[in-house]
Amino acid sequence: MATAMISVIGMTCGGCVNAVTKALKSVDGVLDVQVELEAGQATVQFDESKTDISMLKEVIEEAGYDTN
Repeated sequence: MATAMISVIGMTCGGCVNAVTKALKSVDGVLDVQVELEAGQATVQFDESKTDISMLKEVIEEAGYDTN
């Protein structure tokens, strides 16, 4: 299991947090997601044999937010 801390740019409300959380939880191999609005950050625990950080960033971007 691995943990990634990903900066999420563009979140402005609880709805944004829910959208990012839902997008990340839809990825096969994601075990836990914590998204912090004020910090602009998502902490994701995932199974490295099923997904990777680039895939996590891609689903965040597909949900309409930027990452770095």
